[in-house]
Amino acid sequence: MFVLKSVRVAVLAALSAQALAQEPTPPVPHAPEVPVVATTPLQPAATPTPAIVLPTAAPRPFVEVVRGAQHVAGFLGLYQKEEKVWIELRPDQFDQPLFMSVNMPNGIGERGIYGSQMGMSQVVVFHRIGNLVQMIAKNTDFGAKGGTPQALAVQQAFSDSLLAIAPVASGPNPQSKSILIEANALLFGDIPSMTTKLETAFRMPYVMDARNSSFLTVRSDESMTGLQVNAHFFVPRIAARPAVAPPVPLALATPPTTLPDPRSMFLGFYYSFMPLPAQAMHGRRADDRIGHFVSTSQDYSDDVTPTTAVHLVDRWRLEKQDPAAELSEPKQPIVYWIDANVPEKYRESVKQGVLAWNEAFERIGFKNAIVVKQQAATDKFDTMDARHASIRWFVGSDVGFAIGPSQVDPRSGEILDADIGMSDVFARGARRMVGEDSFDLSPPATGEDRCDYMAESAQEMGFAMDVLEARGELEMGSPEADAVAQAYVKSVIMHEVGHTLGLRHNFRSSTIYTLKQLQDPEFTKKNGMAGSVMDYTPFNLSLKGEKQGEYVTSALGPYDFWAIEYAYKPIEPAQEKEALAKIAARSSEPLLAFGTDQDANGFNMDPDVNVFDLGSDPLAYFQRRLTISRELWDRIQRRTLKPGESYEVLRRSFDYGFQQFARTLPVVVKYVGGVTYLRDHAGTGRATFTPVPLPRQREALQMLTASLFKADSFQFSPATISRLGSDHFNTRGRPDVSVNSRVLSLQSAALDQLMSDAVAVRLLDSQEKVDNRKQALGLPELYSTVQDSVWSELKTGKDINGMRRNLQREHLKRLVASLLRVSATTPADVRSLQRENALKLERDLRGAMGRPMSREAKAHLSESYETLGQALKAPMLRAGA
Repeated sequence: MFVLKSVRVAVLAALSAQALAQEPTPPVPHAPEVPVVATTPLQPAATPTPAIVLPTAAPRPFVEVVRGAQHVAGFLGLYQKEEKVWIELRPDQFDQPLFMSVNMPNGIGERGIYGSQMGMSQVVVFHRIGNLVQMIAKNTDFGAKGGTPQALAVQQAFSDSLLAIAPVASGPNPQSKSILIEANALLFGDIPSMTTKLETAFRMPYVMDARNSSFLTVRSDESMTGLQVNAHFFVPRIAARPAVAPPVPLALATPPTTLPDPRSMFLGFYYSFMPLPAQAMHGRRADDRIGHFVSTSQDYSDDVTPTTAVHLVDRWRLEKQDPAAELSEPKQPIVYWIDANVPEKYRESVKQGVLAWNEAFERIGFKNAIVVKQQAATDKFDTMDARHASIRWFVGSDVGFAIGPSQVDPRSGEILDADIGMSDVFARGARRMVGEDSFDLSPPATGEDRCDYMAESAQEMGFAMDVLEARGELEMGSPEADAVAQAYVKSVIMHEVGHTLGLRHNFRSSTIYTLKQLQDPEFTKKNGMAGSVMDYTPFNLSLKGEKQGEYVTSALGPYDFWAIEYAYKPIEPAQEKEALAKIAARSSEPLLAFGTDQDANGFNMDPDVNVFDLGSDPLAYFQRRLTISRELWDRIQRRTLKPGESYEVLRRSFDYGFQQFARTLPVVVKYVGGVTYLRDHAGTGRATFTPVPLPRQREALQMLTASLFKADSFQFSPATISRLGSDHFNTRGRPDVSVNSRVLSLQSAALDQLMSDAVAVRLLDSQEKVDNRKQALGLPELYSTVQDSVWSELKTGKDINGMRRNLQREHLKRLVASLLRVSATTPADVRSLQRENALKLERDLRGAMGRPMSREAKAHLSESYETLGQALKAPMLRAGA
């Protein structure tokens, strides 16, 4: 009775879910017509009838169902006849955990929906309830020792998840007792939750259309079963644009631009099913002093440990053939396949980028730990399956990144698969000298959930190439230029392979060498350009006339060897805890400096942990970078183009200079109230949190005011600005250039940081971390320095041009806001100090208003004086009042 009731409840629930979510057949005339197939209950079907029906009779005999079907033997047996595919499940395969991954070989080439991308993975079981088979994702995040009361409590506390269901399609095989389920019913639903991703990207309610989905390939052997689904998604109609634009532009639906018809798209999903390793690999505990990706679970086996969290290093299973040998080949090497879609001219650079890591493994006793193979036309496997770690190329209308994800066995942290995606823009951008390819000039962004160099790297590369072209140091299309392109591809692959070996970003590593050392190519070929290739390193550009080193990194750094040693060094289990502690204890060595994403972007914002910096003195590096930007601008103003040459060349160089300012100055602000954060454990003698020394903070503040807030910070000749033409085939926004708006954008961003509550809190907190509070930068000095610089004309008596008036209005806006509205996070000292500064500014404005100046400047000072006076008299508004 219980089983029958469960079957009825499950099936009725499935029918109800699908009936509520019915969609009309998609009105896409060119969509292929195939017979209706079943869909998972978790995704609305595009058919007029429910996909799963309550069986009214026993399933047909096994032999009758498979008659005329092609049999594919393997881990999960498959039968295929025309558009139908059946999965064969033996009795011993039910309720047995297995590994399932869903990768994405095909996309649409925009807004995150790209091909050649690794997707989700789960530990799943097939569970039978009567004539219904469920595919259930097991909850591996919580556990306890088997057979204990704690294990029962965990099972009762945390749920598994239903991914898909399918009815039993056949009676048992007379010999093996196996049964069939229809793969179309199981896999033609939205298991990867792509509808949510599509709605996020386009703000349109796409649904999966099972009727027009199909299997492209099915493969199976004893090690794995793979099925590639060509999944159709659609929307019935594209909403008309509103007659009046809404107040929030992001609320508008923005259909895809790469499709012949934006109502319809086909996406590829490659489903892999394979057994989990029979014996789980021995898990290695992670240490927070070294940056590894980890598999984290909560272990409730006892209540005497301070935390239930268990962090295991993500790593490949690597065992010596001869454990006694000092140097031995592994039983099974880590094999990377270069996909057939990688352009032939870059394959050698890709290969060298992968094999560069073998040096780190040799130091811990492994010879040829990593092997690279090239997929040939005769190879029938797909590198998107779970058995082939790969490097693949992908293209799109808006791509600019590389990515190195992996999938692991959650029981042990063993990496089972990895697929590196290399965007075409890297190679194309690196070889921009050969042509005039456009670049994405959007603001920089980082994030380790999708490890990439993003637009930042393309911008960095473009900036470097423009500088070298302007200097005449690289001839476009020359062998030297091609060598730079190949070296760049290799360095990106080294970075992404590091991720697939289990290593996180290390953004502090760029500080271990001096700029003078980086100008010596022999030094960097031996020691690397930074402590780790897991940093984001910029093109290594020297100032004009200085010795030039390698442009991009070509070798691993000392941190890389250390991180590989911790994760992969063979250690007997009995000695592992002590041996790992000894390795990790080296964290205080200068060459092993480590800081990752949260150290670069968190509340502390350690100023030594940055993307795209180089050298032991980041402030000196940033100052050099600004100098090179101004050099590029100067060359623009002096450059004479050849007859017929496009002015877009000048526009691009102009943009790259501003992008360098936009990337550099926010990092300089981190020094103001900055705190160095170290991951040391007890015994090193170093403090965990150390405020940036006062002279360094003042140096950073002086750099900001001199670069951004001085009256002559940005000066361009009218002849130059009037020639900055755009690419007329790819114009976005206004075609001409507004220098004022670009400068104001930089200045506003800097003011937002300098006058933020977060910086104020850090400055006040820093006083608690030093013995002498006079050695910490105070809020009065910060606010006065900024105000005096922004309003310098009030003392010099000079006229105030439009660019300066814009800056002063932005400062006044923030000053007034600090007087009128105080949030719960605003320190009390902020308002009292800013009120004092406001009174001083009011006096200075009154004194300056009688001096001779332009009519615009007089009106500006009068308005500012009136605004400030009203703010000082107005009552304060508290947040929430």
